[in-house]
Amino acid sequence: MVTFEQLNLPISLQKAIDDLGFTTPTPIQSKAFPIVMSGRDVMGIAQTGTGKTFAYLLPILKQWRFVPTDIPRVLILVPTRELVVKVHEEIEKLTKYMSERSLAFYGGVIIKTQKKDIYSGIDIVVGTPGRVIDLIDRRALKLNQASMVVLDEADEMLDMGFREYIESILEEIPNERQTVLFSATMSKPIMALTNRYLTNPKLVKVVKNEITNVNIEQLYYDVKGRAKMEVTTRLIDFYSLKLVLIFCNQKKR
Repeated sequence: MVTFEQLNLPISLQKAIDDLGFTTPTPIQSKAFPIVMSGRDVMGIAQTGTGKTFAYLLPILKQWRFVPTDIPRVLILVPTRELVVKVHEEIEKLTKYMSERSLAFYGGVIIKTQKKDIYSGIDIVVGTPGRVIDLIDRRALKLNQASMVVLDEADEMLDMGFREYIESILEEIPNERQTVLFSATMSKPIMALTNRYLTNPKLVKVVKNEITNVNIEQLYYDVKGRAKMEVTTRLIDFYSLKLVLIFCNQKKR
């Protein structure tokens, strides 16, 4: 396992990583970094939480020197607004001492504002398939000079019904591009997408026993729906929890 310093990253990028307190790449980062750097298409199998975002962001930021125009060089597609925000925040952290400009596109934001941002200059686009298609259809976003596309959590995008959007977007990008696809599973739809749009991809896979989380205890309580709120608050009180992350399946919840 190498350290980030051994990757010979630009000083500005290494300084940003140092600020984040990271010293050693995760397994998926160590495996994917040299392959993405080589320019080959990549099919990565890795679960959420393995550090796959840095696995493709670090090679992008190391090897490319961007010149902001209204046509981005890199497109990163993700399934949800929340993931768009997360990836965009990671880019901003890594480019803290760099001049690269990235924009996040997702629904719920006035599209005229996003069109104006594009015309101000852009290097990297992070967006949901739906909003990217909207911007393409309005002739605000052009991808004819994009050299790289990343499909992050591709299985989630397919499960959410974005297949046609993804295919339409990929048709807008030159065939000479580099395509990087990350998925938690190697399902038939993922393989079909890979076979059609990736050229001789290199498989990068991280199995569960390579993911270090031995300090996490997992347990669950089987309760009726109406009791969830009471049980949750009692657990927080009983264990005197100060930092809690709660996942819900509805905005109302």
